Amino acid sequence: MKLLCKIVVVAIVLAAAVLLAPAFPQTSAAPGPAVQPVVLGFPMPDFSLPAIQGGTYGPSALKGKNVLVIFPRGKVDDTWCWICHYQYAELAALEAQRGLRKAFDLEVLFVLPYDEAEVRHWVEIFPSQMAVIQKWTNPPGADDFPPARKERLEKVQRLFARAAEFGKGPMPTPFPILVDKDGAVSKRLGLFRTDWDGSAVDQNVPTTVLLDASGEVRFKYTSQVTFDRPNAAYIMQIMEKLIAGR
Repeated sequence: MKLLCKIVVVAIVLAAAVLLAPAFPQTSAAPGPAVQPVVLGFPMPDFSLPAIQGGTYGPSALKGKNVLVIFPRGKVDDTWCWICHYQYAELAALEAQRGLRKAFDLEVLFVLPYDEAEVRHWVEIFPSQMAVIQKWTNPPGADDFPPARKERLEKVQRLFARAAEFGKGPMPTPFPILVDKDGAVSKRLGLFRTDWDGSAVDQNVPTTVLLDASGEVRFKYTSQVTFDRPNAAYIMQIMEKLIAGR
């Protein structure tokens, strides 16, 4: 008898659920592309992208070499990220002065989530981007700033100490600058976001990844805000420790 009562109760509950269910048909959202994140200690998901300098590049094609892959932020609405240009310039200067690639058997890739015309524009506007950073480091009336603002200015000046030097001419492009059209690779890696650092626009979360010669991820840095980037000196320290073992 008790079992029968329980069955009746369950039946009533199920019937009520059917009656109270919405009259419109239920549809499930189409699944988006699966995200394959970059995971420390594992091979990086492979890709192959064209460079504006010519050729195609990706982790598997460069296996046997160490690879530094940098995903700059890119654009915020119609404004390009100034720090992204400075980041490239710092590494290019390091290459010119110390032979970064030869010293560490290294290739450096910059991946921009745009079509080729946009990526070429990124290179062309380098001098004007450096001019903006120079204004950050040398604002008018700095002598009269209150102490807290002077302290912030000193940090900015340390971060971008070479802006004036880099802004003297076109940007040298020793490292392949890759065209990730429509951000397909960046999206697959989970790096392309619409809401980041207070900006609700499509953009990459700035990320730096170091692969060893076997293709394994040895170092990964994902920025919390746009000023949060490993600079060239820090990357050199990482290379010395993780690649050269010094």
